[in-house]
Amino acid sequence: MTTPADDLPSAHTATPESFAVPGFDAVVRLVTHSLGVPVVSLVLNSGAAYWFADGNELPAHGPRALHPLLLQAARSLAPHVVLDAFDDERLRGTAVPLAAGPGPMRFFASEPVCTLTGQHIGALCVMGPLPRESLGESEQTALRDAASLIGAGVVLRSYLGRTDPTTQLPHRYAFFDDLRTHLHEGVPHAWVIAIDVAPVQRFNAFVRAMGHVYADELMRTVAARVTQQMPAHTRLYQVGATRFAAVLPDHHMLDDTSWLDDLVARLRWPFDCLGIPLTIQPGVGLLKINADELRGGDPLRLVMNASHAAQQSPRGWAVYNRMQDEQQRQEFLLVTELAAALNEGAELDLHYQPRVDLDSGRCIALEALARWHHPTLGSIPPAHFVALAERAGLMHSFTQWVMERGVSQLAVWRHAGYDIKLSLNVSSTDLGADLVGRLRSVAEQHKVGLDALELEFTESTLMEHSAVTRRHLTAIRDLGAGIAIDDFGTGYSNLAALRQMPATSLKIDQSFVRGMGSSPHDEAIVRSVAELARNMGFRVVVEGVETSNIYESVLAMACDEAQGFHIARPLPSSDVPAWLAGHQGMPSRRAVRWGQ
Repeated sequence: MTTPADDLPSAHTATPESFAVPGFDAVVRLVTHSLGVPVVSLVLNSGAAYWFADGNELPAHGPRALHPLLLQAARSLAPHVVLDAFDDERLRGTAVPLAAGPGPMRFFASEPVCTLTGQHIGALCVMGPLPRESLGESEQTALRDAASLIGAGVVLRSYLGRTDPTTQLPHRYAFFDDLRTHLHEGVPHAWVIAIDVAPVQRFNAFVRAMGHVYADELMRTVAARVTQQMPAHTRLYQVGATRFAAVLPDHHMLDDTSWLDDLVARLRWPFDCLGIPLTIQPGVGLLKINADELRGGDPLRLVMNASHAAQQSPRGWAVYNRMQDEQQRQEFLLVTELAAALNEGAELDLHYQPRVDLDSGRCIALEALARWHHPTLGSIPPAHFVALAERAGLMHSFTQWVMERGVSQLAVWRHAGYDIKLSLNVSSTDLGADLVGRLRSVAEQHKVGLDALELEFTESTLMEHSAVTRRHLTAIRDLGAGIAIDDFGTGYSNLAALRQMPATSLKIDQSFVRGMGSSPHDEAIVRSVAELARNMGFRVVVEGVETSNIYESVLAMACDEAQGFHIARPLPSSDVPAWLAGHQGMPSRRAVRWGQ
């Protein structure tokens, strides 16, 4: 009697990734050759089957019905041998199709597969289209040995699936399995600890300098020291390339935190790794979690936030802070949205703040300042999104957008008869050889002379790599564009390097200028810096001029231009022409002299 296909248990043919037993392919080839069979299958007692024809794994074809004989063999502890299916009473009248090739199966043999601990997991089955008179003793031995090898391979697969090969510690999957077990044993909550060995950039520097062998030995050495400092009966896991974790046994971890201080202190001691001493920058994070939070959550992501924050703190350890985590997630989302805004250009805009010449009181330049109006969060402070762009590697695109938008707008104004220049802020990450070509290309595209443009770089940017920086700045100056040293006074300038910079102007940081009204020290700094810069040949610009008193003070100093709210706030591009047309000029140094 034929068994209807719909009544047969089904199995899914899996891909190698879903059941990767080390050495399984080699075992299949040996069995195929030793027994002279074209088809081999590993059938698990769960009903899953993995098929091989002529030693090669068959591609997945979706659900495949298993013949009852195969399922019976998979769930039996005894071997099965069917020399000819047509003569077997159990199979008489039942067509047993082969997994590959035409025609029914005539020969079938199976051997139970058990792990080294005796756990029965299924059967190794061989089959062919031709009947046999017998299954020789050597063939039975070969099939039995192959099943044993597969059983050992399953154990090895389980070991490899839970163990890091470098440190021999159980890894991330094992950590989650054990954490779930811990929380399901009636424990209301658990404390998870993560230990970050070093920031990613620093660890990569170890690898570049010393190689992977050194880095592997370092991780083993750190693991040994961490294990010594862990509370008793605590199992350590390696959950990342440079990260360890553990589930702590004590539910009152913060009652006495001295052991955490000891752990950090021990990790900050130099490590003697292959005879080379090394100091790492550890961070220890703590997270309290219950079973409900584990479902659908990622405790390692949460505790990693704490360990990352701890790396930057003097104490060296920190407890997970939900508000800090939400802020980081918000910043990540903002970065993705900023990238989209740069592509679409709808949410970003440039505002322009006038700069006036103190000798004439006339506006001679505008500084382009980026603005981002987020559709749900409103206006994002420039300092915030520019910093995000720098950290996310978006500054190249951002600077390109600023240059194209700003120079395009300048071309419109100059065509309308406004004789003004444009100043553009450029990040340190963009101060490279390609900036010259990009600047020239944009200027040519919009038919704007490069002498109408000025690029602003912060003081710290210009001082970081003076020799390389000077070459790039010289190339920009050779084009005719101006160069401004922005935020001067907030860094640590080397005057010898400063005098060699091919800059055209120096902008005194607004923090000093704003303080002039209340601090004689700030006024003295502004006066002295302006005098020094003028003597070094720079054109001096003061930012942050917000009151008439400050404006009058800078008129009496060696300053050339002023910029600030007292003159004008940053203006949308649509408001600039009206402001320029209505601007009557500021009090000028020339007028003051004539008045005297």
